[in-house]
Amino acid sequence: MRTTMPVFMRVGAIMNARWIAALFALCSAPLLSQTATPATASHTSALGFSYALPTDWQVVEATPTLNDMKQRQADQTANQNEKKGIGCVEIPITARHGDPASMVVVMALPFDCFGQQMTEKDLPGFAEGASEGLRRALVISEPAFGTYTLGTHSLWIERAHGALIGHPEAHYTVEVTCSLLKKSAVCWMTMAADDATLQTFEHGMVSLDGEAPVALVPATAFDKKPTQ
Repeated sequence: MRTTMPVFMRVGAIMNARWIAALFALCSAPLLSQTATPATASHTSALGFSYALPTDWQVVEATPTLNDMKQRQADQTANQNEKKGIGCVEIPITARHGDPASMVVVMALPFDCFGQQMTEKDLPGFAEGASEGLRRALVISEPAFGTYTLGTHSLWIERAHGALIGHPEAHYTVEVTCSLLKKSAVCWMTMAADDATLQTFEHGMVSLDGEAPVALVPATAFDKKPTQ
């Protein structure tokens, strides 16, 4: 979301994941009105993590919308690495809550499908690329960035104000936090219509690669800024 490209963005184009956040933003609008079912207390993914939302959240079936959006994104890029990445993206969790509705989406890029294992040095470029794609569907303002750790894992986070393009009355706090696990790169994303929802997203208990569950976003998440 920045107007200048930081030094840590000098990674290969294969790690540019702007399409992940573009998929999130483009999928979220139609998912806000789709039929949903009650959420379970915690979702465990074979990709190496678990994440919990309150049971008053509703799970949304994202597959049809995701498949349509993935095809549109793939048609818009000539980069074969990006096409492959788009095809590999999974959405283990999609949930909404409240009226006006807020969204939480967890998107993952499995390394065995992608054909490349990302390393710690790739996280900033991957995460920054992911957040960049939000501008395709949202008017973004006042972004803030941070880095933090949960157990042995590093995370990169961005929080900003966002309004849906074409619907300026729809205001959200948008937050994206990403990490690299043993089997996948994962981004947790929210479009929060109010502060209570943002707190629910941040306080959701997450376990990464079998480590002890902790809150997804600690209070100190923005104390340390990404290296420029």
